Amino acid sequence: MIQGPCNKRVKPVDKSASVTGIITPMKTPALKRLGQSIQRSISFRTEARPLPPMPIRTRQKASSFPRRRNSQLWSDTVDSLSHELSTKEIKRQEVIYELTQGEKQLIEDLSLVKKVYYEPMLKLDIMTESELGQIFGTLDSLIPLHEDLLARLEGLRGAEKTVQEVGPTMMDWFPCLEAYITYCCNQVGAKALLDQKKQDRRVEHFLRLCQESSFSRKLDLWNFLDLPRSRLVKYPLLLKEIQKSTPPEHPDEEALPQAMELIQRIITEVNLKTGEAECQFYRRGLCYSEDSQRVSEIQASRFLYCHGELKSTKGQKLHVFLFELVLVLTRPMAQDREGPVQFQVYRQPLPAAHLHLEDLPDGEPSSSGSFRGAFTGNDKVKNCFRVSATGRSKSQSHCLQANDSFNKQQWISCLRQAMVQSRDRQAQSSHCKPSERLSPDPALYNNIAELNLNSDGHRCFPVHSQTQNFTVIVTVTADFLRTNEITQLLSYTLSRNCENNVM
Repeated sequence: MIQGPCNKRVKPVDKSASVTGIITPMKTPALKRLGQSIQRSISFRTEARPLPPMPIRTRQKASSFPRRRNSQLWSDTVDSLSHELSTKEIKRQEVIYELTQGEKQLIEDLSLVKKVYYEPMLKLDIMTESELGQIFGTLDSLIPLHEDLLARLEGLRGAEKTVQEVGPTMMDWFPCLEAYITYCCNQVGAKALLDQKKQDRRVEHFLRLCQESSFSRKLDLWNFLDLPRSRLVKYPLLLKEIQKSTPPEHPDEEALPQAMELIQRIITEVNLKTGEAECQFYRRGLCYSEDSQRVSEIQASRFLYCHGELKSTKGQKLHVFLFELVLVLTRPMAQDREGPVQFQVYRQPLPAAHLHLEDLPDGEPSSSGSFRGAFTGNDKVKNCFRVSATGRSKSQSHCLQANDSFNKQQWISCLRQAMVQSRDRQAQSSHCKPSERLSPDPALYNNIAELNLNSDGHRCFPVHSQTQNFTVIVTVTADFLRTNEITQLLSYTLSRNCENNVM
């Protein structure tokens, strides 16, 4: 957990105390002030981001964030040093200390969850042992892993509370984090069950009392259950900061990059498996009113880009899923407390490869618009966009409204990414004989058709190769299907050019 800088007063040291080990003539209080300044600079501006895919969310007000613990700096633990430390080395020790303290606080929080939430709910029969097992998953097995790392890090501290090498220790410990795959894959089902159980008055009352207690720091149960996942993505940030303060020829110079590469591979694997688990969970929850809605793209999708609530032109609340290959509009179904989460598929799913997106400006729509005042009864509407598709079945068009502008931009970004990647995939498999399908550069296919929708009727395709970057601007007709044909042609042509070393 990221900690804020300490604001407590620093006790003055005895004038006779020896501080020759600090940057001369700096004394211990000055070292602490420097440490506080450094801590503010390394108190990571980038909060630990959730592992994708996740539901689309709206921004929270600053006042709604939970209070943080009072933190202690490494310089608070140092009275004097027998040798001189540079500003860079002090910064390095501060980050290593933050890494250590973060492990200690995570262990405290996970132990608290077990004692304050799991055990009382089991003893009071608020939930069954099976339900608690599904919600808490393998949380109990994570505590010994982090206790092991904490013991290793504390064992690295020398007599003067400085750490020389941290890279080899992290390299040796990181493989243990593969246990996170099981824990994170369970989270999507755990969250759904917890939300469902909150409808029970006993469960809701117990959780509310816990959240109002001082030990919770205004965090609810799910915040605590999500701490391990947040901690996982923090490790690369911490190691990067340590590396920035590591001088050349330091023993850690070679080990830190290797450790960062290793943890990044583990995070990627956790992301992949978690995405697959979430995709499978929501696929199982889809209910179809017609067999024609069971399009092959739903079962072929391996992950979710995003999902969340949007409004239709009639003001109806829809839960929309953007799977890897298809956009599915659904209506949440009424369910009993014990039943699984289910979503009724609304209209026909829209394959991402045939999807077209229009960003609708705020304000009163034109007379040709299909939703004049339909969302709220007002003359003006905000945060709307239109998705449409033609091809396999009759054409469809849906005007959708997001909760706010931030939420809308998240949807638009995810939709564009899904459209581009689906068309790239289709371009690789179409217009090419099996013997002619080439893979000269994976990055080329990933960037071949980043589509920008412009009002002047042009479509811009930034194209990248290993030697050149350029943009192809093509004027197309109102028939949006032409865009896909052009993308396929460009992909095939550029693949041939790469093979012949033209680019």
